[in-house]
Amino acid sequence: MLYGYARVSTNGQARDGNSLDAQVHALKNAGAEIIFSDVFSGSKNNRPQLDKLLKVIENGDTLIITKLDRIARSLVQGIQLLETLSNKGVIIDVLNMGIIDNSPTGKLIRNIMLCFSEFERDMILQRTTEGKAIAKQNANYREGRPKKFKRVQINHALELLQTHSYKQVAAMIGISVTTIYRAKLQATHKN
Repeated sequence: MLYGYARVSTNGQARDGNSLDAQVHALKNAGAEIIFSDVFSGSKNNRPQLDKLLKVIENGDTLIITKLDRIARSLVQGIQLLETLSNKGVIIDVLNMGIIDNSPTGKLIRNIMLCFSEFERDMILQRTTEGKAIAKQNANYREGRPKKFKRVQINHALELLQTHSYKQVAAMIGISVTTIYRAKLQATHKN
């Protein structure tokens, strides 16, 4: 049986051909008959679909992945997982590398590529942390996503609520009912 495994860290991830759709498309083109996919960080050991895949894959099956970092983002995790699969008799086909086997050369290439994956992940985390530290020095820094609507717009929506329904206000101003409702709750709690 030819199995495929695809993974992204977030639902919105779609860069460098790593989107879930792009991975699934590549896996199908490579002949994968059954594809498991997770929206989970690669650093997590327990990924629901990967766990299901590991329970059904057996000796003589092939596991196809688009890139090595889709299955593991750390050296230790990757080595353990890939050796477990190899020892089980599973063929591992990484589309951008080829077949990974337990030969000395195969292990060397696997370990080097997994080191790069872990290094890349660590660098992303470091840059994110440094960027946040710099941003926090700004007096106007706020954690999270910037507000989509200005306070004036929200206040106007709250005024309109006195004579109109939530749906009517949402249609007039272009602010969702949920946002108006949340603003109304916050205003009520402040008073």
